[in-house]
Amino acid sequence: MLTCKYRMLRREYLPYWLCGLSLFSFGSATNSYGQIAVGSTLSTSATHGVSHSTGTGVAAVPEDFSKLTLSSGFLLSMTVYDMPEISGDLRVDDSGNVDVPMAGPLHVMGMTLPQAKLAIQQKLSDEQILKNPKINLDVLQYAGDNVTVLGEVGAPGRIQLLAPHSLSDVLGMVGGETQLAGETIEIRRTVDGNPQTQQIKYARSSGNSDVIKAFMIKPGDTISIPRAGIVYVMGAVNRPGGYVMQEDGQLNVSQALSLAYGTAMNAATGDIRVIRKDAQGKVHEIPISYSKITKGKEDPMTLQAEDMVYVPVSKVKTAFTSGMGIMTSTASALIYTH
Repeated sequence: MLTCKYRMLRREYLPYWLCGLSLFSFGSATNSYGQIAVGSTLSTSATHGVSHSTGTGVAAVPEDFSKLTLSSGFLLSMTVYDMPEISGDLRVDDSGNVDVPMAGPLHVMGMTLPQAKLAIQQKLSDEQILKNPKINLDVLQYAGDNVTVLGEVGAPGRIQLLAPHSLSDVLGMVGGETQLAGETIEIRRTVDGNPQTQQIKYARSSGNSDVIKAFMIKPGDTISIPRAGIVYVMGAVNRPGGYVMQEDGQLNVSQALSLAYGTAMNAATGDIRVIRKDAQGKVHEIPISYSKITKGKEDPMTLQAEDMVYVPVSKVKTAFTSGMGIMTSTASALIYTH
């Protein structure tokens, strides 16, 4: 059995190949840049993916480290063969540059680790520091930007991403959407200093999950999932309450009444009306011809979010059904999904 001769040292300085530990065992410490400190170096040859939790939430690491791009805050370890005096650590500054010893600044933001390695070698050659430079480049610390997920998800909050992940993966990291989630997902990101907003229609009832699997979320994005519209059905119905407009956001009067298990025995079906607020907050009552709708002579009215379908109680019918209680207060409404 191989014994670790450095076991008295701190864990991050142990040579993992001697201790039998995984190359990708990470420490949990974070620094002032918000990076996660890597216990061992992350080499340009690393291709395995990991994910772990930190004090600030889940950190999502790409499955293929070769696709990881550098950004400000990364700490690189450079080893120059045959010239150890210029080997050392390189910090990617806020402008995306590293200061290569004796060669000067080099812009590496957006490069992968292998690309940055070739760029540094070319820089050393162009500046005539070395004729045919050979270097090894590792990542000591990496900086993951936060992705913020808001709205109707299981655990709203921030996730650290090192590289783009599919929208499906990101939603899975926060517990997925709730039953009250709408079918429009809003993505906000900054491109070249300009804020941009993109909306994705995701109809779960249609099973078009390929939409969210194909859309890539980048570090720094904000995902917002608003609540689906709710329509209230109140009065003389068998199950009064609020109903989520989940079927592509469309719901008409007939469908809403069906979700409420139909009208009660003492309903005044001739006086059904939709109560709606306009943009100025003014309330409007729209009469519904229930008899024409049931006879197929008129199309049922399409409802909007926050509409109320109110079915009045018939005093005459109530006299014959006086033993039955009718809920007429919106304050007692339950919210139903379907």
